[in-house]
Amino acid sequence: MSNEEYPFSFTYAPLISTLHIKKVSKKELQEAIGTSSATIAKISKDQPVSMKILNDICHFLNCNIEDVIEHRKDS
Repeated sequence: MSNEEYPFSFTYAPLISTLHIKKVSKKELQEAIGTSSATIAKISKDQPVSMKILNDICHFLNCNIEDVIEHRKDS
């Protein structure tokens, strides 16, 4: 099955809220987890990133995965 049949149905909206609550900027997150600006741009556009990146974000922010990403059931 192709990706067109199953679009990426996740949003990083919870991450934006978590960053705001913890007073951490996207730039600070990028530097703390040692990732590229391209990866942060993918997150901003709700595009897929690796499980390693999600793990690094959770560790840095001391949060759970649901504080970072959410499945959109309507997609």
